[in-house]
Amino acid sequence: MAEKRQYDLEDLLVRPGTYFNPQTEVMVVVDDSPSLDQEIFALEEFEGADWVLISDDMPVDDAQRDEMLENFQATYHGGDGRQVAPELDEEDTFGDDEENPTLEPDPDPDDE
Repeated sequence: MAEKRQYDLEDLLVRPGTYFNPQTEVMVVVDDSPSLDQEIFALEEFEGADWVLISDDMPVDDAQRDEMLENFQATYHGGDGRQVAPELDEEDTFGDDEENPTLEPDPDPDDE
């Protein structure tokens, strides 16, 4: 069975990984390894908050991010756009000639 690749927002937030929304073109990185002192979140300023912005900086290396996107695209969309289409061999055909007869042009009405 193929690995599930599509997730709802609620599901992806509890599963570490890198996710991309093709409609909004927003990438979300879920990392469950960091730990912070929970006493900070007991402060009135953060009380009851679902999410707290830690920083406007992104902890993702741009080159590594681009490589992950290219690998995904090459794996699931047949290439990253840099490949040249293979040329047809002489033996490659698009069907039997009897099924696709050569069409003759219509006679020129001025010749009649």
